[in-house]
This record gives sequence, structure tokens and C-alpha cells, in this order.
Amino acid sequence: MDSNKKIEEFYEKLRKDLANDTLWPAKYLFKFIVPTDTDKIIFVEKAFDNMGAVITTKESSKGSFTSLSIHVRMTSPDAVIAKYKEVSVVEGIISL
Repeated sequence: MDSNKKIEEFYEKLRKDLANDTLWPAKYLFKFIVPTDTDKIIFVEKAFDNMGAVITTKESSKGSFTSLSIHVRMTSPDAVIAKYKEVSVVEGIISL
């Protein structure tokens, strides 16, 4: 199966799950793991600028990766998916 099709199927399932399980607008927790690189971390953080997000970061024990937990109020499942897609351009990012 084409990887783009798998990705779109994943987002469609996420959209349905979020629509069924949550009353929107709602607080949402994004969790990402990125290679420890200041530019990559700043890019992810800037994606949530001016949204009232509470961002916590923690570097791995070896310092190779940094986890970012981002609590932010989102308006809809589509807004959540748009943020995931926005940060997906960061090389090496893992969305949890």
C-alpha cells in the first residue's frame, strides 16, 4: 500500500476518533519526539506560537532526542490534524 494512502487513512481514523470522543473546542495534548537539534525544536514550538500552549521539553538520557509535550486548546479534529501535518516536515520527528 502506498505510504501516502496509509498516512491519509491514519488521519481519517484519528479525525473520526477525535470527533466521537471529544466535545470541541477542547484541550489537546500533542507529544512529539525530535532529534535534539535547536532548529527542529524551535520549529515545533513556533507552530504553536500565540495559541496559549504550555510546552514542556525533556532531553533523553543520552541527549540524542528531545520530547515535547504541548497542551493547547484546539477548535476541532481538523485543527489537530492540521498541526500534526504542519510539524510533520521536521526530519526525524515522531508524533505520539
